[in-house]
Amino acid sequence: MKKQPKPVTNPYLAGTILGVVLFAAFALTHSGLGASGAISRIQVSITKLIWQSHVDKVGTFALMGAGDTNPLDHASVFLLLGTFAGGMISALFNRRLKFEILKGSQISKTQRLFFALIGGVIMGYGARFARGCTSGQALSGGAVLSLGSWAFMFSVFIGGYATAYFVRRLWADSL
Repeated sequence: MKKQPKPVTNPYLAGTILGVVLFAAFALTHSGLGASGAISRIQVSITKLIWQSHVDKVGTFALMGAGDTNPLDHASVFLLLGTFAGGMISALFNRRLKFEILKGSQISKTQRLFFALIGGVIMGYGARFARGCTSGQALSGGAVLSLGSWAFMFSVFIGGYATAYFVRRLWADSL
């Protein structure tokens, strides 16, 4: 008999825990939460293995990995790894760990993966262009009551709801 997954965590409890984690991140690392900084550092460390002179010439890369500096020696990298490991452990512990492609009946798995890849590329480019990711902007900027971060969060939600209106038919049967 297959065991049922445990119910999801109460959103108010999860939000409170997230707030405590965010406060701890500010207190311990003097920076907030976000993933793009860690991903940039991983990118710089790989580039450094292949083309050190390029890292030294590009300003944003040089800040992270010039000379003997190890770009992976930063709290954001450990935060990213901990987020991944914690999510996997939580999913395993709560019997929610499974590999699946969520999609509606009006779209194929290939199309779903293609659109997810395109969306990821656009978000990644936007994060590099803006010098920060949406999670860092919303969580860390919102936590310190930055007006720009709040305007950004509301814009993201409005944009998401507006886009959902046009693509909802692809998910109609799975809602």
